[in-house]
Amino acid sequence: MISDKIALNKNIKRAFKYALSFIVTILFLYLAFLNVDVRKVIQYTLTASPGWVVVFVCIFLLSHFLRALRWKFILSSVKKDVSVKNLFGALMIGYGVNCVVPRLGEVTRAVLIGKWEGLSRSSMLGTVILERFIDVIFFAIALAISLFLSTRNLLGVFPWLKTTLYITAAGLCLGLIFVFLAIKFKQFFIKWIIKLVGKVSNKGGEMLAGFFDTLLQGFSSLKGWKNYFNTIALSIAIILLYALNSYVGFLMLGFQNYYHVDYGSGWIIMSLSSIAAAIPTPGSTGSYHLLVKSLLTLLFGMSEDKSLAYAFLTHIISYIMFIFTALVIFFAMYKQKDNVNESTETNIGKI
Repeated sequence: MISDKIALNKNIKRAFKYALSFIVTILFLYLAFLNVDVRKVIQYTLTASPGWVVVFVCIFLLSHFLRALRWKFILSSVKKDVSVKNLFGALMIGYGVNCVVPRLGEVTRAVLIGKWEGLSRSSMLGTVILERFIDVIFFAIALAISLFLSTRNLLGVFPWLKTTLYITAAGLCLGLIFVFLAIKFKQFFIKWIIKLVGKVSNKGGEMLAGFFDTLLQGFSSLKGWKNYFNTIALSIAIILLYALNSYVGFLMLGFQNYYHVDYGSGWIIMSLSSIAAAIPTPGSTGSYHLLVKSLLTLLFGMSEDKSLAYAFLTHIISYIMFIFTALVIFFAMYKQKDNVNESTETNIGKI
């Protein structure tokens, strides 16, 4: 009975989170499209250059391949011969899941790479958290650089930006301190978890302590100066490609013929729109549209129709690519697994 009640409570909480995420998405989309001529948005979107759309997709795939390669360097101390193909597959499937259920993608790719590579899933989740932590650091740096690239006073146009920077900086500092202390005094934390949770359930305390231990193993997986250098270099390359894709978004719609937009403009849009990812909506739907529309109208003087067309086009291409790539990789991986099983059974039969 107790286990049934716990399971029911978990299901209710999960359903509430999904419902809340859906409501927030609808609210942001409503605000983004408020007083906007949807027909004009569609018309602008349909004028997109096919050639630049292909370039956008290629840069999109390359940037995520580099993410998989960076993940390999993070994992090198755990397992040196991790397949980049498996890492890329798990990464894209994870992003595909995030497009449907926010935040679940991180757990999904940790589970998948753990299964495919025979590694601890909880330690893989630690590497995913580490990778996200690295992302926050570099996006925070990109955001700071945007303050100097913009011809407008970003802090004056967007007063909330200063608070965001302070909160991000404080969060990073606290996170680094906690991780350092958790790794250095791991046994103390494990004993504390067992003692605290053990008051309710000894088995639960042991399980949570074990999970915490393997999680820290994954979080401390990045070791060696070579791996540090490669991780930093790839992180820079990823940010540069993200900014390039934001710039290509202008070229897809021919905005360079009407507005003064350049790579720096793409950098500003990329760095500030990354804030939308902090809001738990499926694939940043709604939050991205509203934020990008505000950025383009206030910073570059674009009409709301064109601004929303840019947000809609760049988001829908990325969204479709995540879902499509995730489905293709998922079925390809399991088709390959079935072929291996059939081959093994055939060989056993011959013996």
